[in-house]
Amino acid sequence: MEFKDNVSELLNTIDACQVFFDVTVNFDLTKNYLDLVVTYTTLMMLLSRIEERKAIIGLYNYAHEMTHGASDREYPRLGQMIVDYENPLKKMMEEFVPHGKSLSDALISLQMVYPRRNLSADQWRNAQLLSLISAPSTMLNPAQSDTMPCEYLSLDCMEKWIVFGFVLCHAVLNTDPAALSLWKLALQSSTCLCLFRDEVFHIHKACEDLFVNIRGYNKRLNDIKECKEQALSQAGTMHRERRKFLRSALKELATVLSDQPGLLGPKALFVFMALSFARDEIIWLLRHADNIQKKSTDDFIDKHVAELIFYMEELRAHIRKYGPVMQRYYVQYLSGFDAVILNELVQNLSVCPEDESIIMSSFVNTMTSLSVKQVEDGDMFDFRGMRLDWFRLQAYTSVSKASLGIADHRELGKMMNTIIFHTKMVDSLVEMLVETSDISIFCFYSRAFEKMFQQCLELPSQSRHSISFPLLCTHFMSCTHELCPEERHHIGDRSLSLCNMFLDEMAKQARNLITDICTEQCTLSDQLLPKHCAKTISQAVNKKSKKLTGKKGEPEREKPGVESMRKNRLLVTNLDKLHTALSELCFSINYVPNMVVWEHTFTPREYLTSHLEIRFTKSIVGMTMYNQATQEIAKPSELLTSVRSYMTVLQSIENYVQIDITRVFNNVLLQQTQHLDSHGEPTITSLYTNWYLETLLRQVSNGHIAYFPAMKAFVNLPTENELTFNAEEYSDISEMRSLSELLGPYGMKFLSESLMWHISSQVAELKKLVVDNVEVLNQMRTSFDKPEQMAALFKKLSSVDSVLKRMTIIGVILSFRSLAQEALRDVLSFHIPFLVSSVEDFKDHIPRETDMKVAMNVYELSSAAGLPCEIDPALVVALSSQKSGHCNNIHCLAKAVNQIAAALFTIHKGSIEDRLKEFLALASSSLLKIGQETDKMTTRNRESVYLLLDMIVQESPFLTMDLLESCFPYVLLRNAYHAVYKQSISSSA
Repeated sequence: MEFKDNVSELLNTIDACQVFFDVTVNFDLTKNYLDLVVTYTTLMMLLSRIEERKAIIGLYNYAHEMTHGASDREYPRLGQMIVDYENPLKKMMEEFVPHGKSLSDALISLQMVYPRRNLSADQWRNAQLLSLISAPSTMLNPAQSDTMPCEYLSLDCMEKWIVFGFVLCHAVLNTDPAALSLWKLALQSSTCLCLFRDEVFHIHKACEDLFVNIRGYNKRLNDIKECKEQALSQAGTMHRERRKFLRSALKELATVLSDQPGLLGPKALFVFMALSFARDEIIWLLRHADNIQKKSTDDFIDKHVAELIFYMEELRAHIRKYGPVMQRYYVQYLSGFDAVILNELVQNLSVCPEDESIIMSSFVNTMTSLSVKQVEDGDMFDFRGMRLDWFRLQAYTSVSKASLGIADHRELGKMMNTIIFHTKMVDSLVEMLVETSDISIFCFYSRAFEKMFQQCLELPSQSRHSISFPLLCTHFMSCTHELCPEERHHIGDRSLSLCNMFLDEMAKQARNLITDICTEQCTLSDQLLPKHCAKTISQAVNKKSKKLTGKKGEPEREKPGVESMRKNRLLVTNLDKLHTALSELCFSINYVPNMVVWEHTFTPREYLTSHLEIRFTKSIVGMTMYNQATQEIAKPSELLTSVRSYMTVLQSIENYVQIDITRVFNNVLLQQTQHLDSHGEPTITSLYTNWYLETLLRQVSNGHIAYFPAMKAFVNLPTENELTFNAEEYSDISEMRSLSELLGPYGMKFLSESLMWHISSQVAELKKLVVDNVEVLNQMRTSFDKPEQMAALFKKLSSVDSVLKRMTIIGVILSFRSLAQEALRDVLSFHIPFLVSSVEDFKDHIPRETDMKVAMNVYELSSAAGLPCEIDPALVVALSSQKSGHCNNIHCLAKAVNQIAAALFTIHKGSIEDRLKEFLALASSSLLKIGQETDKMTTRNRESVYLLLDMIVQESPFLTMDLLESCFPYVLLRNAYHAVYKQSISSSA
């Protein structure tokens, strides 16, 4: 009510003063007057659209009575206003009859401005609008106009003035052809206008409903119908062509200004005109696409709108970046040119009252006092007072009885409008950007906003402009108002969620493209694996034999690399398309390092980095092709080839986006060396560890696989049930090196710990057997020099075969571990030779008398580097926690005896050397006793057992051959080697 009363009072005062309105002369006064009328009209229309308005004011009055004990004094008037404005435009048409003269004069002053702004794209193109390079000779000349502020005035704003204004003072349409021409042009351009945010006003239907009951308005009704038909049939096409022109015009403007930012000074007007034109077209498209009134929707679907928004953002960025350049230019312009011209105009005025003279003199003095040094010193400029004084001066000089009438001094008005624009270039660039290029209205068209974004991503040529959508989210906070602070959080949250969603979708799209490229590259790398060359060799041999026999062979297989041979440069492969799409999208992701949305900073590159980490992790695990049901898994060498191909593609991403791909590798690959990754998912370390333990080594224990030291590999044995995998292809030196490359020292340590856990479980069972035979073993220990007594005691031992079997299992596991450790040493020696040699030197020179704890630290370091140690630290740790090839793999027993003895005697603080000497004495005594036996069962495999004793001594770092010869004749060993060799020859024959 207060607003309505104040507006009515102000409009009456303006009429009484017979104020002169001309948007080309007293721009600020005319613009604010028309804005007031449109705001008043819009408010009344929005009020009439509230369905429960009567109930709301009734509740308000009831609440007022409860609070203050009496109803609101203005309640009857408020209720009457609600009733009167049921049809707001009809009521306001009656209300504005006395204001018709002032309103129509203000609107008709647009006849030189609005038609010039509402031209077709062809007319713009012919005039080479917004082009800086069309006339190179005038490129440095400042862009000038007699109607400076009108050049970037919003077209949407003018159309609202014209449509609503001439509806309120409709009588002038019948008397003034200029007014009718303006009105019809506005009706032909749009089918709806924005009332507030996403609330629209369908102009043709509303005008028909208003004029249909007015006598003598048949012509106007016909005009409305004609304009509606024209708007429906031609407006969409006209605006589509405008957007097409503006895309190329803004691109040229942005390109020239990025190369020559100094042109922002003289051509600043062009930049703000371009921003305003583009903003108007985008808002028109958004509004009409959501309120389509025709069957064909092609004109309202623009898949290239992202490009237009992108160039707008680029121009905005130029203005923010080179603001000081513009300040320097216009400070000199104001002090060196504008002040002089204004001073001459003031001097030539025939009549100049004292108040007006003081104001204009202050203008001249303010501009004259400016200097470039203020810009260099970073001084803050503030011309708001000067602009407010000019607004006051417009009011003083526009009334009918003014001594100095601005209507008679149009040059003064036009000059001051130009000066005001120049001052804004110095102190109000941010406000100018909001005025000319704010498209925060997208905040209220979320569905259309998201649809445009999806269309942009789907079109490869437009994906490079997809960053414009997250950048638009930075505009949203400018649509908030200080009178409605509670709305800030809602709009702020929406801007954050949309920005986050857009950046996340962009990163996902880039990730998917990268994954597709990686898949293609992995396929190409797979073609180069050694396993594929057999077919090529076979074909070559067959081809030669077929040539000799004269028969035709099978068609020759394509060799790897043929995909790179191009007979035509126009030929585009799928990989080419993927790289092109990726480079376009990465341009967008890399466009800005970060953006601030509602005091939150977003970094687009980090979105891509995080998605790459997640996908790389899943891909590595996926490429193992582990099948728990069939226990199938990829060979380490093949997985390593695929991972390297994947990493090569990821490294190439650094050519497109400034991200640290090494950080991605470190984060992902280091996690893969652990048992579980950061998300609690299994890694390649856990998968391969489980496979080698549960599949390969279990089959070794079952007798299907044997370890061959000469080949340094486990090999399948011929059995009835053939295994689904070839053990040699997973355990030879090249595969173990590949496994070490993949798992790294941490992963190999985990593998060792898992192996040691299995050994410790076998040792636990061995301890039980020792406990069962402890009395017999103690007697044997003291009777090793009494052969008859030893033979009798041996027969008392129980579960001897079980001991042998478990020791063999331990030996197999330790043999596998020695392969893994050797492979790790080879890999580390290649990557960090100096560090490995230092560790090796440190291990080799540790004194014998060193404290065992210190020695164990050295051994642990050495073991982590893959170096063999006298005492296995992993085994010591595994066993200390228990304080609570021959086809039968018997040759692995030597390694088991040595490693287990060293570990156990270390734990129990015994002398390893002394205990092993004692073991050697007992063993040699027992074996010499076997040599004297005549029973065939007792002497079975006697020579092999002799050789096993020799292997134990050779494996041990604590026993020597001299020590063996002192208690066991070497001639027996020589004969044993000869006998075993003859036996192997006869069995193979």
